Order: sequence, then structure tokens, then C-alpha cells
Amino acid sequence: MWYQKPVINEELLQSLPNLKMVANSGVGIDHLDLNLLSSYGVKVSNTPFVVSTDTADLGMALMLASSRRLVEGYQMAVSPETEHFPADWLGAEVSGATLGIVGMGTIGYKVAKRAKAFEMKILYHNRNQRNKEEESAVGAIYCKKIDDLLQQSDFVLLSVNLTPQTHKLIGKRELELMKPTATLINISRGLVVDQDALVEALQNKVIKAAALDVTYPEPLPRDHPLLKLKDVIITPHIGSATKKTRRLMME
Repeated sequence: MWYQKPVINEELLQSLPNLKMVANSGVGIDHLDLNLLSSYGVKVSNTPFVVSTDTADLGMALMLASSRRLVEGYQMAVSPETEHFPADWLGAEVSGATLGIVGMGTIGYKVAKRAKAFEMKILYHNRNQRNKEEESAVGAIYCKKIDDLLQQSDFVLLSVNLTPQTHKLIGKRELELMKPTATLINISRGLVVDQDALVEALQNKVIKAAALDVTYPEPLPRDHPLLKLKDVIITPHIGSATKKTRRLMME
């Protein structure tokens, strides 16, 4: 399967009586009905580890681009109307800021390694606490409650699988817990965030900005309000999109 195609439904399974395996490119298998596949005796594979480095890199890229207003800056620099660069055009610091990572799996931990080089204070929320050696290697502090992480973080980065437990994990209540100067970064799945609540939070300055590699649907309708907000960066689900990694995924 590539980009969730072909769609694996009962009709397809009935038409392929000798099917043994569905090999899914990428980590997420939320688009597959695992119970249905199991009932046909079909196994499922995915590519969880080969995507982690590139996705962690993109998480950092989104954080830097958003904080330093890279897209706005580029538009200003190339605009035919620009006659001078304003002296009061400022971004926010990444170095020394507090990063909250929601989901400290393989990708989340690699983000933490990169953030350590930026001398960030790292908080994380996960189903299970990592061991002390792993925590101390990146200087990460465990938050048993997600609320504690949201209240303290300058950047909140989402790196969780989409499951019934994480569906709209970040909604109106969670966004209101965040700092008004905070940025939300999503490199997991669009449905981990309540998009309507996010639009409202950005419009009302409940949080400062968002940097999203994932949305729902993908792509968004061309008139979607997220596409009109200047404090939002959206990339086209490119976490694993490098030549080397895509080749490894195929292999």
C-alpha cells in the first residue's frame, strides 16, 4: 500500500482468496481495519523505524520555521513591493525554550536528541515513562499528566500514533491550557488535533502559532480557514519524504 491505496475492504479481501499480507508504507495503520484483516488470516506490516530520522528532522524544521517566521520572511524578501526590511520584525527564540513532546516513541526521542543540541528544556508525556538512562541522555523530564506539559511548554510537538485514545487528543480544553505565546507542531496525524478548535484558538490568540505536516483531510479544502491564517505553516505530509527513506520504505 502506498498513500493508503488500494483501499483494503471486504470486497477486495473476498476477491483475493490467496492474500497473505498487506505491506503498508509508513508507520500509521489507522486506515486499516485490523480485525477485518485478521478474520481473513491476513498479516499486516509497516515501516516504523526507517521514517523516524527524517520525521524528527522535519519536526525541528517546522519548529524553527515557525518560530523565526521563515515563510513570512521569505515572502517579504522576494515581494516586489518591499522597499526596506522593518527593524521591528521579530521571531521567537528556540534555543533555551521549553519543548513539550507528546509521544516519546522512536520519533519523539529523536526530536529530543536534536532539541538537546539547541539547549532546550525538554518535557515529555507518554503512556510509559522512559528509563532514567534514556531520560538523562537528552535531559528530558517526564510529565505523567499532559496538562502539566501543556501549561509549561513554549512548543508542543505531537508525535503519537492515531488510535481511539489519541483521536482529537488536543482539543479546546488542551489548547486553552497552553501559553498564549506557544506553538503547536503536529508531525503525527491530523486527527490527533481538533482542527475546528485549533482554528478558533489561533483566531482568538489562545495560542500563538501552529506548524502542521498533517491535517484532515489531506489536502485541506482550498477555502479552509487554516490556509488563511498567517501564523500557520502547513506542509504536505512530508515527514518521511526524502529519496533515501522512501527507497528504504519500499524495500
